[in-house]
Amino acid sequence: MPTERPTLGFFGAAGTVTGSRYLLEHGRERVLVDCGLFQGYKKLRERNWSEPGFEPAGLSAIVLTHAHLDHSGYLPRLCQMGFRGPVYCTPGTRDLLAILLPDSGFLQEEEARNAARFGYSHHATPEPLYTRRQAERCLEQLRTVPFDQPFAVANGVQATFTRAGHIVGSACVALNIDGTRLTFSGDVGRPVDPIMKPPALLSETDYLVIESTYGDRRHPQENPSELIASIVNRTAEQGGVLVIPAFAVGRAQHLLHILDVLEKAHRIPDLPVFLDSPMAIDATEAFRAHEEEHRLTREECRSMFELATFSKTSDDSKAIDASTGPMIVISASGMATGGRVLHHLARFLPDARNTVLLVGYQSAGTRGRLLTDGCDELKIHGRYVPVRARIAQAQGLSAHADYAELCEWLQRSAISPKRVFVTHGEPAASDALRRRLRDTFGWTCSVPDDRETTTLV
Repeated sequence: MPTERPTLGFFGAAGTVTGSRYLLEHGRERVLVDCGLFQGYKKLRERNWSEPGFEPAGLSAIVLTHAHLDHSGYLPRLCQMGFRGPVYCTPGTRDLLAILLPDSGFLQEEEARNAARFGYSHHATPEPLYTRRQAERCLEQLRTVPFDQPFAVANGVQATFTRAGHIVGSACVALNIDGTRLTFSGDVGRPVDPIMKPPALLSETDYLVIESTYGDRRHPQENPSELIASIVNRTAEQGGVLVIPAFAVGRAQHLLHILDVLEKAHRIPDLPVFLDSPMAIDATEAFRAHEEEHRLTREECRSMFELATFSKTSDDSKAIDASTGPMIVISASGMATGGRVLHHLARFLPDARNTVLLVGYQSAGTRGRLLTDGCDELKIHGRYVPVRARIAQAQGLSAHADYAELCEWLQRSAISPKRVFVTHGEPAASDALRRRLRDTFGWTCSVPDDRETTTLV
């Protein structure tokens, strides 16, 4: 029976920093905002195989804030389960999804093959969550809308994308539901980022769903370029290899720019630099195609692209592991959850001359988090690899606003929501941001539980 007032349900990113899925129900309409994979701990990853908590075939539409897999990577699975409606996103997000989702499907298939080969699955015949072909098929349902252009999502529901400044195509989403305004921050970029333009200010809203990835901390004030220069020089002096697990979208391009600037200023030696991720290579081309969203000039883009050798094939990747240092290897994934970087870690972690530099948020339960927490061995492809390489972390490269930057952005937006829902953060971070927003703005704030549904009155 149709609901009298719209309701909002939290089916992911509630009590965790991953798996963003928010369900708006209004009359007979069902609109899902974001469709993310759960990542990190096995208990979270297993949720990708469970029923989502709503009927996929009953959804009217999906609206995506951006292309990162914790916001989009469940889409092929949902389509496989019967969703046939439109998926709305920005043009930049569409271009990145055409890269990320098929790659995710390929990695799902590769993980299933490795599980069967190395015998670390409990299933006799491990299956992928979805295949590359299934991921490619769901792309046919994408519908693009530019920033700042209102569009109809469903009966009585209108949406508008505004720039979030997190990665190319990233957006905040404002829904107008028969006069009630509900805004989703998505992942919010930083006000002064060397690559991306800042997030646009929000318009007045009745309800706000805001991320809290860094809700309990500030980013260090250190210059990440200085830190990277010192790590490169130290590793090169030891004759070692610098392995950088990097998110293929955003972080890889940021690193290329920093390394290019440092090399041209003769602050680091002229070392071989490998970008070993087909996804990152393609994302770099998409980055160049959307120059209206970032700060770099065409010349800066061209220069950083020429810095690295693009390792497109598996043979190219294997050749890197057959080499010795000094050299720099940038490879996905950023939290070392899969992809080619695992082979590089297995090869280079046991040597104390080498360095692994982590350059982004590391979710609990990921290999990246284990490395930052000081593990002495790391399980890769079913076997334990000793960790003797130096582990370093550059937190100043984050593409997420910290709590102070979020508060400044909200202050400048001059909004006064009736209620704020704090999501997309580990429990301590979400609760810290809830308290800060309450104390700073006097807002009514809560951290929703998983599967919680609230009526928008």
